[in-house]
Formats: sequence, structure tokens, C-alpha cells
Amino acid sequence: MRKLLVIALVGLAAQLVDGSLGMAYGLTSSTLLLLVGVAPAAASASVHLAEIGTTLAAGTAHWRFGNVDWRVVRRIAVPGALGAFAGATFLSALSTESAAPWMAAILFTLGAYLLIRFSRPLRRNPAAGRLRGRFLGPLGLVAGFVDATGGGGWGPVATPALLVSGRLEPRKVIGSVDTSEFVVAAAASLGFLIGLGTEGFLLPIVLALLAGGLIAAPVAAWLVRIVPAQLLGAAVGGVIVLTNARVLMRAGDVDGSLPVIVYLVLAAGWITALTLAVRVLRRTRRERSLAAALTTDTPAQTPAPAEPVGAGHDRRP
Repeated sequence: MRKLLVIALVGLAAQLVDGSLGMAYGLTSSTLLLLVGVAPAAASASVHLAEIGTTLAAGTAHWRFGNVDWRVVRRIAVPGALGAFAGATFLSALSTESAAPWMAAILFTLGAYLLIRFSRPLRRNPAAGRLRGRFLGPLGLVAGFVDATGGGGWGPVATPALLVSGRLEPRKVIGSVDTSEFVVAAAASLGFLIGLGTEGFLLPIVLALLAGGLIAAPVAAWLVRIVPAQLLGAAVGGVIVLTNARVLMRAGDVDGSLPVIVYLVLAAGWITALTLAVRVLRRTRRERSLAAALTTDTPAQTPAPAEPVGAGHDRRP
């Protein structure tokens, strides 16, 4: 019971992070299950079954708070479901170990770009146009496959790619990714059911993760609405950089004191980016307040009422 309570708290924390940053539920939950000795396929299967409930609650909450772009959801969810189903079905035969360093390098680069981009004033480009299906389709396919085979990865792959595009505001990126993950989790669970059978799902763990995630889902959707995009982007970038740096160092057999030094340097860079983001945010708010004050202090000049025809003239015949 104590272990299940801890798992429920982890599910709550994982959903709080996932709902506000658009990633890390599967990564956090799967890591815990692997640490306690659960087989990789069973861990991924249990996490995805729990995600059916948590992503449904998260998607509903994001929709209520206006964080969802349904056009993006439609174009990324179906390819994501296909990729997740394939990854879950062939998990025992297909390994992502050889591709993990390359994927981590790409995500690390995207995360570093986000840190730089969101530590400076945001400049929207209305001429950039809308996200196209030829971009969303392959992205969903890859993200779904990585998510099913790795026990998590839908958010870490899809969220930074959509943020880097600059065509959708961060809160709608996160809301759309979380909402489409419901379809991905359902497809992955179906694939695991076919490949592992019902014994592949650890029901007590599924219920514990689900309970914690359902509590956190509406809170996370509310947080992503009020947290400024400047801070949100910098926070997401730091999570991506630190997470994938660990994968890269493991792939390169980096040991000794070097990993500690790398983590310290990356953490210092993250803190610097967050500090710059806060400064930019404060400066932007001051400029807006000043502009609003000037608008209020300068009364609009209204034209004098027109004088009636013949007014002021002597009307005597």
C-alpha cells in the first residue's frame, strides 16, 4: 500500500509537469516502474493504460481553458496513433537503443534553441502561416513510435518541434499535444494488449498512476493558461536539454566527474536563460503599463458639436 501511495504521488507530480509543460508523464512514471523492477514492456503498457484516463482529463481541462487547437490535434493524433500501435506491437522485436543517441542529439539541439529563443523578447511572425499536415503527420508518426517503445516520448518529441516552429503559442502547443495524446495512449494500449495480453498490464499500478494524474490534470491546465509564455518556453527548453544530455552521456560512456561538470554547466545555462526570460517579461510588462498609462492620461480629442444652421445670425427679415 505504501508503494502504491508513492506511485500515486508520482503520477500526480508527473501529470502536473506534463499538463503544464506538455511532456514528462511517461518518462517520469516509466522511470519509477523500471527502478522497482518492472519489465520494460509491462512498464510502458501500464503507463499507457493509465494515460488513457489522465490524457482524457487533461484534454478536457485544456479544452475548457481554451488551450487546444483542434486542427493540430486532428492532424497529429491519427499518425501518432499509428506510430504508437506499431511501436507497442513490435516492442520485443524492435529496439530504439541504436537510434536513441541520434534522437537525443536532435532534441538536445531543439531544447538549446528554445532556451535561446525564450530568453529574448518574443517576436511573432504572422506571415509564417499555419502548421501543415506534411509536417504534423511525420512528426506524429515518429513521436508515437518513440512514445510506445520508450515508455514515454510523445511530449518530448512533439512539444519542442511545435514550439520551435513558432506558429502556435506555447499554451496551445501544450494543450494540443496533451489532448492528442489520448488517441496515442489508446492505440498503444491496444497494441500492448495484442502483444502481451491482459497479464502485461499491472492493474494496481495503473489505478495508482491514474488516481494521481486525475487530481493534477485540471490544475496543470489552469497553470499553463496563467504562466507566461516567456517562462514556459525557457522551462521546457531546460527540461529537454537536461533530459537528453543524460542519454547522450550514457551513449558515449562518459563517466567519472565529467557528467557532474556537464550537469552543472547545463544547469547554470538553464538558470541564466530563466533569469533573462524573467527580465524580458518584466521589461515587456513595464512597457505595456507605460503605454496604457499614456493612453489613459491623454484624453481623446473629440470634435466640437456642429453649430445649428443659422445659429448666431440675425434672423430678422
